Amino acid sequence: MKKLYIHIPLLITLACLLFACSPSTENKYSLGETPQAESLAFEVAPQSNLPNRVVFKNTSKIAGVSLWDFGNGSTAKGSEVQTDFPMKGDYTVTMTLYTEGGSSEITQEVSIAADDFSLLDTPYYRALTGGPDALNGKTWVFDQYHDGHFGVGPANGSGPDWWSCPAMGKDDTSLYTQRFTFIQNGVQLKWENNGYIYANASGRDILDSSITEETADGDFDIPYVPAEMLNFSMNEAAGTLTLSGDAFFGQYQAVSNYKILSLTEHEMYLYCTSGLDGNGWFYRLIPEDENIEPIVNVAVKAVPFADDMEVEESTVIYEPKEMGDSFKTKRGYDNPLPVAINTSSKVFLYEKTDSYYSNLLIPDAGYKYDLTDQHIIKMKVYLPSYNDYTTEGTVAGDWIAVKNLQKKVSVKLQDSTLGGNSWSTQAEISVDNLETDKWIELTFDFSEFADRKDFDSIVIQFGGEGHSMAGLFFFDDLSFD
Repeated sequence: MKKLYIHIPLLITLACLLFACSPSTENKYSLGETPQAESLAFEVAPQSNLPNRVVFKNTSKIAGVSLWDFGNGSTAKGSEVQTDFPMKGDYTVTMTLYTEGGSSEITQEVSIAADDFSLLDTPYYRALTGGPDALNGKTWVFDQYHDGHFGVGPANGSGPDWWSCPAMGKDDTSLYTQRFTFIQNGVQLKWENNGYIYANASGRDILDSSITEETADGDFDIPYVPAEMLNFSMNEAAGTLTLSGDAFFGQYQAVSNYKILSLTEHEMYLYCTSGLDGNGWFYRLIPEDENIEPIVNVAVKAVPFADDMEVEESTVIYEPKEMGDSFKTKRGYDNPLPVAINTSSKVFLYEKTDSYYSNLLIPDAGYKYDLTDQHIIKMKVYLPSYNDYTTEGTVAGDWIAVKNLQKKVSVKLQDSTLGGNSWSTQAEISVDNLETDKWIELTFDFSEFADRKDFDSIVIQFGGEGHSMAGLFFFDDLSFD
């Protein structure tokens, strides 16, 4: 049997503590009751010489901590606070009082009779809008030509630690079409976006858009027309910028309030915590008239090269573009016909796939071609007769007139700094209707382009482009001299 021992002196001591406490001591350790709205009050006192600057004072019957929402995009904390109302109108001001027992809130309507845009004549507003004299405002765009203009990191982190966008890293999206014009008079915002905004899959689903264009990085450009009448507000004390009408800076993250990390007349660096994934997103914008592609002075050189395909390694770099790998497109493939003008043992195997734009790229080597001294490209080519040169395939568009595999070799000089548009300024020389089952030596003379100093890469293309017909080809003894 278990025995129960009772410590009599201890019980007496506890009883004294429980029943001998005075009411004041008991209340001291109680959380208390939730404050009631009828116990709350605050005074509204516009300054006599500046009626759009208003002082608010907590006059509640009970003590607590006062938090304020002024209805103009600004908030504050304290028993006596002030804020500015640059624009006329009616504002609902909310005071929330927090006590040990809970919280309660009350509101008052504050009417501002007239505009006073002089209240916006501050360093931040001047940097953002150009000031009151800039009647058309100031337009901001993404700093697309410099690294780090867009990125993501942990919430409340110090920067885009997880991923930072390189210069022109979002050129295939609508991000760089976004224009934001801030006008100080009337605190107006004009947002122009060419009809699209940029979003990930979560954003697309929330926007409920069935019409999207997938970007190269797997995100989406989504049709979106901003409201015509938008406004903005800044809380300079808190360092925040808020856009009205659920507007946002071109990339949808379900937020319209941004933390200002930096704001000068030349740069606006913003941060927001995503309403979609909870991550921290960073945006750097600059004035539109400063968004100029940097001029990079690249040396112009004549650097001859040659490749006979015999040795395992080559100083020439080749990058297959949309080419097949069933035969492993490569150097050092056995010569299919080691006779006549080409008795070497190894050649380059080139496989055109059903991709419309298969080609082989010799990429930028860090300099521009000096075509005054170096403008001749030579190669030996072999076109097998077993390719299907007659069947017509599908084409990239109505502008493609020839739909079959062609007995053709093209060499193109391009400017790689144009990225996906490098084809738009290219110089191209083609040789068509070549004989099959024999080695042929071809010469591509680019001397007529000797005045061009922008080329830095070479494209070799067999069989034509824009159609889906595949084929195998060979070339050897490539030189640029």
